[in-house]
Amino acid sequence: MATKATAYPDTPDGRYFVVRGRLWRRSNPALDEEIGEGLVKELMSARRAVRDAKGEKVATAEARVRVDQAKVALGERGPVWWDDGEPDYNRHLARNTPYAAWFAGL
Repeated sequence: MATKATAYPDTPDGRYFVVRGRLWRRSNPALDEEIGEGLVKELMSARRAVRDAKGEKVATAEARVRVDQAKVALGERGPVWWDDGEPDYNRHLARNTPYAAWFAGL
């Protein structure tokens, strides 16, 4: 079974992985392993809660807030986790970013 690391290429700087040509921000690699694992468990639990809400508006909204909070805590959303001033290209097409040449060479 392929893991995410082998299934989706990482940008050379390790900030993003690419799915169908789109950049997705990776989790903050500086997170303590135990904290990161706890946040991933919370994210998966929140995603299950979205699924299990079955369209119930209040439950779905609450579960989506939990998903967002977990993703922000992981560094996948919200303020970037790097500190060199580079902009965030999360969800951008790789071909429209500074990663275009790298992506074209895959």
